[in-house]
Amino acid sequence: QSLSLLEAARLLGSGVWGVFLRVGLPLARPAIAAGTSLALMEVLADFGAVSYFSVNTFTTGIYRAWYSMGDSAAAAQLALILLSFVALLVFLERQNRSRARYDQSAPRPNRLHELRGWRAWLVVVLCAIPPLVGFFLPMGILGHVIWTEPASLFTSRFFTLAGNSLSLALIAASAAVMLAALMAYAARLAHSPAVTLANRIAGLGYAIPGAVIAVGILVPLGRLDNVLATWLEDAAGIKVGLLLTGTLFAVIYAYQVRFLAIAQQTLEAGLAKIKPSMEDAARSLGLSPARTLVRVHAPLMWGSLLTAGLMVFVDVMKELPATFALRPFNFDTLAVQAYNMAKDERLPEAAAASLIIVAAGLIPIALLARATSAKRAAPAMAAPVMVTEATAQ
Repeated sequence: QSLSLLEAARLLGSGVWGVFLRVGLPLARPAIAAGTSLALMEVLADFGAVSYFSVNTFTTGIYRAWYSMGDSAAAAQLALILLSFVALLVFLERQNRSRARYDQSAPRPNRLHELRGWRAWLVVVLCAIPPLVGFFLPMGILGHVIWTEPASLFTSRFFTLAGNSLSLALIAASAAVMLAALMAYAARLAHSPAVTLANRIAGLGYAIPGAVIAVGILVPLGRLDNVLATWLEDAAGIKVGLLLTGTLFAVIYAYQVRFLAIAQQTLEAGLAKIKPSMEDAARSLGLSPARTLVRVHAPLMWGSLLTAGLMVFVDVMKELPATFALRPFNFDTLAVQAYNMAKDERLPEAAAASLIIVAAGLIPIALLARATSAKRAAPAMAAPVMVTEATAQ
């Protein structure tokens, strides 16, 4: 936030708490609303924790209706109601925001206010509670469980599960980045309401719970699978089984529906930083739109591409509901393993899978932070030189 706004409030007689409540907090409303909506949607979509603690929610009801009762209609009805709740949350937030604008002047760096004595210790304790309780304490308990039975980490099945999770995450992240780059670039070139609307519709998937996506994919793809299998058997005498729902196609498709919005928003922000004059220069030198995207835009927005891929990779590694419902037979991931082992009270195996998921999420974040730091330290003329070389080629 701009320091000038806070200083103006202080000049008008507001105290520290008055500035916070009457200026800082209202200006932070978009971020607060976005964070609250995200938390609400994540809680509505959660399956592993509520299932483990035997809490009856829509997600557990969907899986119970689908797997235990074999009633796809009831599962679809519950999924539709859950989807309605999510849509209502998004609508209420947009409606409450209405036409309000939160434009601010260019921010200036805030002067640090050094705390001393008990106030400093109080702030340190309050800021340490979330990472301590939410990360270090659970990770320490899981590490202690594994330390008591280290053999759970070094089994052939465990390495198979890790390979399954990593391969799925890499495939899904690569596909999401390519699709998002094409969609964002199409919106940049076309300037068409139809293309913009299509991109917005494709970006709604992140707000849809994984259980709803699983039901929405299984019902039509299952029927299409049966039609294809019957047709191939009648026409060519070939028994192919389930080509779509019996393979990884349905899982990758669900990941794209669920996480494409993450890559899409990241790449749209990256493309917006590239001046149209660079694109015009490449086109004037004879490059087609596709070659311009590959040879000019991609090098300039490599940081956005890397960020989008890593974010999708981390989300796919820990995704449980869609994977649990759509995975082929005898194909499990670390997330499914952690859930199954925790449900059976086999805590060492569950702890091992959980720690690997956390490590798989922390390593890309560390690499991304390092790459971002290196990019900030690079000379300012690196980007124009890259454009010149790419267009000249």
